[in-house]
Amino acid sequence: MPRARVVLVHGLRTSSSMWRRQLELLGVHDLDVVAIDLPGHGSRIGEAFSIEAALEDIDAALNPEAGVRGADRSVPRLLVGLSLGGYLSIEFAARNPDRLDGLVAASCSTQPRGAPLGGYRRLAALIGRMPDRGRGLNDAMARLFLSPEAADDVLAGGVALDVMAPVLAAVGDLDPVGALSAIEVPVWLVNGRFDHFRIEERRMLRAAHDAHLVIVPRATHLVSLIRPDDFAAVVLGAVAELDRRAAAGRRRRNAHAGASAGSPSFPGQLAGANVGDPLS
Repeated sequence: MPRARVVLVHGLRTSSSMWRRQLELLGVHDLDVVAIDLPGHGSRIGEAFSIEAALEDIDAALNPEAGVRGADRSVPRLLVGLSLGGYLSIEFAARNPDRLDGLVAASCSTQPRGAPLGGYRRLAALIGRMPDRGRGLNDAMARLFLSPEAADDVLAGGVALDVMAPVLAAVGDLDPVGALSAIEVPVWLVNGRFDHFRIEERRMLRAAHDAHLVIVPRATHLVSLIRPDDFAAVVLGAVAELDRRAAAGRRRRNAHAGASAGSPSFPGQLAGANVGDPLS
């Protein structure tokens, strides 16, 4: 049985291939790691994008055995999203509190609205009018700012050239600050030190009930690609915390069961004793 199921959700115009290095780094730690393609991206280029369809895909990846009688429910489920994937993952966690156990939301610590979103949409429109719809510019920027291996990973799954306008329109209706306030599971907000999407990270941190802010040094927006080992360490730390909380929960349930039966649940423990470390 794996320690956890980890679902990776990519950013705008990229695909599941951007996670290839993370799949390698995390896969050796007894984790069930899956990277998905969102509607309109990667293997699904040409499909229409919608928030609802994207959230359904995330749920199917996180809970592949939903409805299966006798399915093991003890494996923690960690959702990891970057940029667009981060906004979608925050929305999913707010709407589906019982469908995941933890959330890593990277490079999405700015509200997608107002002047920043408007500027981004105007830029997308200009890029879309280029003869190649911006493919050459996209590839050149990837080669300029990423390592050769990371650029290959980003480009391997194809570039969703026609999806920017519908995605930006849809994401503009999301409220990640409000969504964070409704999330019941632990959240890790992860940003590169030089990411332009981190300007509201403190506000988002305050909005969440159980959140941790991680700043990755010498990283920009594509933090998992710029600093893959550091990013994998954050994910592994989140898995370890979910393991710890699950173990503490089992100890409390065992203690309660022992107290109900009128006898200690294991040698040396008083019936009804408060067991387990306090949760942070």
